[in-house]
Amino acid sequence: MSVHFTHTCRHGATPINATHTRFALWAPDARQVSVRIVGGDSHPMRAEADGWFVLEAPYGAGTLYRYQIDGDLQVPDPASRAQAGDILAPSIVVDPYAYGWRHETWRGRPWHETVLYELHAGLLGGFTGVEAELPRLAELGITAIELMPVAEFPGERNWGYDGVLPYAPEAAYGPPEALKRLVDTAHGLGLMVFLDVVYNHFGPDGNFLGQYAGAFFREDRHTPWGAAIDFRRREVRDFFIDNALMWVQDYRIDGLRLDAVHAIDDESFLCELAQRVRAAVEPDRYVHLVLENEHNSAHLLEQGYDAQWNDDGHNVLHVLLTGERESYYANYCQNPTGKLARCLAEGFVYQGEPNRHGTPRGEPSAHLEPVSFVLFLQNHDQIGNRAFGERLISLCDPEALRAATTLLLLSPMVPLLFMGEEWGARQPFLFFTSHHGELADAVREGRRNEFRDFAAFADAETRAQIPDPNAESTFAASRPDRHALAEPGHAEWLALYRELLDIRQRVLFPRLPGCRALGAEVLGESAVTACWRLGDGSRLRIELNLGAQAVDVPGETPGAALLQSRPGGFDERRLGRLPARLALVYFEEAP
Repeated sequence: MSVHFTHTCRHGATPINATHTRFALWAPDARQVSVRIVGGDSHPMRAEADGWFVLEAPYGAGTLYRYQIDGDLQVPDPASRAQAGDILAPSIVVDPYAYGWRHETWRGRPWHETVLYELHAGLLGGFTGVEAELPRLAELGITAIELMPVAEFPGERNWGYDGVLPYAPEAAYGPPEALKRLVDTAHGLGLMVFLDVVYNHFGPDGNFLGQYAGAFFREDRHTPWGAAIDFRRREVRDFFIDNALMWVQDYRIDGLRLDAVHAIDDESFLCELAQRVRAAVEPDRYVHLVLENEHNSAHLLEQGYDAQWNDDGHNVLHVLLTGERESYYANYCQNPTGKLARCLAEGFVYQGEPNRHGTPRGEPSAHLEPVSFVLFLQNHDQIGNRAFGERLISLCDPEALRAATTLLLLSPMVPLLFMGEEWGARQPFLFFTSHHGELADAVREGRRNEFRDFAAFADAETRAQIPDPNAESTFAASRPDRHALAEPGHAEWLALYRELLDIRQRVLFPRLPGCRALGAEVLGESAVTACWRLGDGSRLRIELNLGAQAVDVPGETPGAALLQSRPGGFDERRLGRLPARLALVYFEEAP
């Protein structure tokens, strides 16, 4: 058997054919490096220029190995394609072409047809458990699942943002073949698969790079997780860009969501990553790149990136729905209705204005199409970074939440749902890890101290009630109770999501390319109206009232057809009043 490569990755173990593998490690601080085969011999690697150590050896796929540094330190391959257990277990040589794809003709879906469903593979039973959920999601109207990070992390329970081996799918979720089968099954159902990737830091346990490749980091710059990754170095840039290419090519992932790129202090790296991914993808295939970026750098959305998570949109909607004003919500509690109108009309709320700390944030975004923004009411951060992981259904009026959901699913922005949201799940989504010893103590206390500035957690006794991230019970409590799907209350939520997603597919999907916002106005406290010209010249208008009081509104637009409303709401609207906690959606054909 011969192996034909679709891209060349210098880092890690690359099969040359059925019986030989090329091993490569960048270890500029090491004097000697060997490949130590589990149950076999140790093979010295050849030192090459710029800190590389390389070896071609007669071992094929399935071989277990470690690197031995200077005759003493044994470490997993930092570019391991799979681990035989946890992060300290041996790495495994993987043939990236061994899986037989069933849906080779799949070319993805255009970005404007995206409806994202973020999920945590561990809570759903690993890759096989997620695969079992796919038919239900496809039937509901979801068009893309987004996996929270799956890179190998310490222990068996973790959000995924403590990953230390970014090329290796988490062994607790299943082997590489199980992830490929999940992707393959999704494609057969018409679903895209997105993956959340973390290129801004490594987790605090199990990363040995600093012991033999200190140049991977720069001590003159720090992030919330420690010394910044040094993206000025070619070897470092390639480590992450080749990782992105692996997911897109070897696993046929349809899109990547880059976590917290504001912590990547080298914008040229982001531009190069987008360029190289675009250049590597077949011309007739859709692959999408999405950013999380606190800086609201609108110009990046014109340099190879399809969209950005719109935290501004979430934050102002959360303030209007819940009345919460502490922490970062303080940036949105002054004139929140006006801020929502700006979000709907222009994308970002903060486009250079100072935040509560007096720091300017953001860039003008009104020139971008609405699909440049991913809108959400809930996600892993916004639920899980609450002390008790409450979902919106436990925090606000259900009718107001229904109205906000209508806006989410029928505005031209790309919607994102969080697992369980579509059926009104009430289980919390908590922050969980599986660290041990001193690190576990530090994570537990650090987590609790994050909330000391909140009035409800001002004293240590109250903070001690915040669940321990390392307790298995914290993980178990976060698992959605899918048996509740059949209960009446949950069925009503499912029916709402199914109705709205059906409208989105039938009415909006064909008309979203070329869509432009026509503006938004404040109707009253917690009430706005927004209008968009769709790509074919038709118009979409949404009137939203999240408040507890009806508001006066202008007369109806002749020729506009009502797409969605709760029973009775439209009747009152005809009298010139928009009822409380209601969204009305109108569609007007092109003249």
